Amino acid sequence: MENSKYEHWNQPQPYEEDNKRIAAGLLAIILGPFGIHKFLLGYTKTGIIWLFLSLISFGAITGLLGLIEGIIYLTKSDDEFYRTYQLGRKLWF
Repeated sequence: MENSKYEHWNQPQPYEEDNKRIAAGLLAIILGPFGIHKFLLGYTKTGIIWLFLSLISFGAITGLLGLIEGIIYLTKSDDEFYRTYQLGRKLWF
């Protein structure tokens, strides 16, 4: 009986604890021109490219892309987002 009490400690942690779907989606919509959502997901090179595009387009292109990407993030299920963007490392859309 006592061993089963601690059995859950050896189980793999569920993906929900590390899922960044809502944070990434909201950051993409609100702060899209700055690419903060890319850095949050660990896409440093892509985030730097995003910032460069923002500078040369005065945020127009990246603002629109951030809005689109944020909507895409928020319409995916937690599992699909986690598999696609956090495990699969899909960089764009």
